[in-house]
Amino acid sequence: MSITGIVLAGGKGTRMGGANKGLLEFHGRPMVAHVLHRLAPQVDELLINANREIERYRQMGYPVIQDEISGFAGPLAGLHAGMQHAQHPYILTVPCDSPLLPSNLAKRLINALIERDADIAIAKTGTQAHPVFSLCRKALLPKLELFLERGERKMTEWIAELDSIEVSFTDQAPAFTNINTPEELRILEQAA
Repeated sequence: MSITGIVLAGGKGTRMGGANKGLLEFHGRPMVAHVLHRLAPQVDELLINANREIERYRQMGYPVIQDEISGFAGPLAGLHAGMQHAQHPYILTVPCDSPLLPSNLAKRLINALIERDADIAIAKTGTQAHPVFSLCRKALLPKLELFLERGERKMTEWIAELDSIEVSFTDQAPAFTNINTPEELRILEQAA
């Protein structure tokens, strides 16, 4: 199963006071470095989607792609950019601010997607879906482009138009902790 992984680091970091979240330190290294370390063994290709501090992201050793849709349009803009550059038929997205992501994320998502013949598989813990932790088919690019051309930006609304399957990761719920505030960063560092 050929998978391109995309680490989404293209946001404004508004709740983090405008900080570039992926570059904030977690246990002495940028959060994105932890994400890349965990994701790299699970995929065949790895891309970083970033719109600021591009050179710092390039220093991580992976290609950096920018949104083609202007104005920090959210995760779908990063997925769109990734789909255009991906060399493989399956696309796995993860956020740059979840340094504890599961080591079996790709395997469980692709197994569920293939078994169900779905368009997209989304991680879920308890009753909470995590749409940014998802694996979809690259062939969905034309559908995504039409959705974005309508001015739509919400990932959940795009997923609602697809044949989706949710995959339980309740056994690994802490792995889906993402960091949006300095306080959340401090708490996760103490817990991990």
